[in-house]
Amino acid sequence: MAAASEERPPPQPPFVAGPAAPSTVGIASSQGSTGGPGPNPLSRKLRKVLETRLEADKEMLEALKALSAFFLENSLRTRRNLRGDIEHRSLAINEEFVYIFKQVKEELESINEDVKFMSNCCQDMTNHLKATKEQTQDLIVKTTKLQAENQMLEQKAQIADAFIAEFQLSPEEMSILRGTRDGPVTENFFKVLGRVKQIHNDVKILLRTNQQRSGLEIMEQMALLQETSYEQLYRWAQGECRSLTQESCDISPVLAQAMEALQDRPVLYKYTLDEFGTARRSAVVRGFIDALTRGGPGGTPRPIEMHSHDPLRYVGDMLAWLHQATASEKEHLEALLKRITTEGVEENMQEVIGHITEGVCRPLKVRIEQVIVAEPGAVLLYKISNLLKFYHHTISNIVGNSTAMLLTTMEEMHLLSKKIFFNSLSLHASKLMDKVELPPADLGPSSALNQTLALLREVLASHDSCVIPLDTRQDDFVQILSCVLDPLLQTCTVSASNLGSVDMATFMVNSLHMMKTALALFEFTDKRLEMLQYQIEAHLDTLINEQASYVLMRVGLSYMYNIVQQHKPEQGLLANVPSMDSMSLKAAMENLGHMMLHGEQQRLGRRCS
Repeated sequence: MAAASEERPPPQPPFVAGPAAPSTVGIASSQGSTGGPGPNPLSRKLRKVLETRLEADKEMLEALKALSAFFLENSLRTRRNLRGDIEHRSLAINEEFVYIFKQVKEELESINEDVKFMSNCCQDMTNHLKATKEQTQDLIVKTTKLQAENQMLEQKAQIADAFIAEFQLSPEEMSILRGTRDGPVTENFFKVLGRVKQIHNDVKILLRTNQQRSGLEIMEQMALLQETSYEQLYRWAQGECRSLTQESCDISPVLAQAMEALQDRPVLYKYTLDEFGTARRSAVVRGFIDALTRGGPGGTPRPIEMHSHDPLRYVGDMLAWLHQATASEKEHLEALLKRITTEGVEENMQEVIGHITEGVCRPLKVRIEQVIVAEPGAVLLYKISNLLKFYHHTISNIVGNSTAMLLTTMEEMHLLSKKIFFNSLSLHASKLMDKVELPPADLGPSSALNQTLALLREVLASHDSCVIPLDTRQDDFVQILSCVLDPLLQTCTVSASNLGSVDMATFMVNSLHMMKTALALFEFTDKRLEMLQYQIEAHLDTLINEQASYVLMRVGLSYMYNIVQQHKPEQGLLANVPSMDSMSLKAAMENLGHMMLHGEQQRLGRRCS
């Protein structure tokens, strides 16, 4: 508003039209229209005012709105003082504006002084810093150089620490390795030993670089630590194995881990296995002797020697104990070597088990030989032979090594019992041949045949109940039948040689039928049964022929039968031959009918009785 009032010309006092104004305007206009002098300036102003459209003049509207704020009463006095009021108001506004700007100016001057003061301070500080920088330039250079050297040294220290951590053992790890001489081995020992091996392998990388000298020194140091550690581990494992002399031992996981570690040193590994085998061998031998003589804890089970009067049970108990002991020793050995997965571990186990069980071979062989040489009988000998064969097959599955001393001993005893068994059968057969019995009066099987077949049935029954492999059983069966049946058939033939053809055939059929009945209950006898059936049929043919000849002779048809067989067509009719007429034939057929009727009556009489 103040600016607007300064730029505009001072306002004229308002014109107030009176009652005569219209006439004056009219006069002015009429004068102007009559061609007098130019229009009156007042009229022009009035016309301009009247022609002004206030709604389009925004500045005018704003001025009027401002004027309405202090022009409250439209009176003569107020109209006359309007210009002064406006000027006073403008002056008040300008004075207020000047006052405010004065305060602003004072603030700006204060700020300017502060800025000048700060500028002077900064300049002083800059000058001071410049002077100080000039004075400390050498110190800064030295400090920068020392910082760079310090950083480089720190990097070298980190590299050295990483190198030591990678290729050296810590004091704790060294104490673990050295502390094993007096104390037991723990799992931490194997961790440190594994780290030594890892360092020994990793240090080979240094040999490919320019650090060959340090690599060789570290490799030599680790190799020395390895040898020392393996020596300590071997002595500890050796002591542990020597203590495993109880009948039932407990293999600790640490000992199994020690065997896995010693595998890297084959000689020490082999010595430790030998020590284990020696300790367990003495334990097995002592356990076997105790089982023979003292029995189990508290007398249960009873000592095996108390059953020496029963050969089969005596031998069976010894072999059963050995089977159980062998299985237990294999379990102990598997627990000892369970962490080893190399290819040769199975061979090592077989060798160690063979060494462990070797100690019981001599006492076992002596006792079984005593039983076999005493000849308890063919049946018992055969059962003992099968028992030895069965346990030989069973224990061989555990031992795995066919050359083991225990298996060799059992095979020798099996062959000895089998040999004496067949010698017993051969002796029995030779006794039959030496003293041949005459056939009984009823032409039935002789007592020697019944006894021999009873012996054969017992042998074959025990053969069927044995659990040896099928092919071995079949071979034994063929040999047994050949050893018994062939002399028996020969004995029967010699015994019936002095009989007539009919009696001989009857005796042989009865004897052969008895043999066939005895063999029909067992397996692997098909060929022998066929052979016996062929012989029975041959002797039955002989009986049939003899009986037919006897009947034909009794009824008078023998002569007629011979004529019919020898007659030829060109000789003419049979009726023309003497004794071949119808009357002779009819008489012979009647005799045959009477004979058959008499035989049927005798048969019925025997059935009724």
